[in-house]
Amino acid sequence: METIIKLEIKDNAFARQFETKVETGMVSVEYSFQEKKIFLTKINVPENYSDEELISNFLKNIMETAVEKKLKVVPILPKIVTFFKKNPIYKELLPPGIRI
Repeated sequence: METIIKLEIKDNAFARQFETKVETGMVSVEYSFQEKKIFLTKINVPENYSDEELISNFLKNIMETAVEKKLKVVPILPKIVTFFKKNPIYKELLPPGIRI
């Protein structure tokens, strides 16, 4: 199993986003819930931020949260679709009918 660097993630339910602090500000992934699915709709990063490894780890942490809460994950963003392609171990989190 691939190693996951545990990040301190806050689930800001009011803003409907997962958040983690980085040196230059905050990285967040916006979401919406529908039934037992979580739709990942947007990634926000500070200006000129390019730590793709941190963003990938952030998404892995979110996937682990989805596993714990027994949620299916619906990737809306191309960047999150790419994450699923690079990390096939998470494909079981996709709802039936969604192929990547």
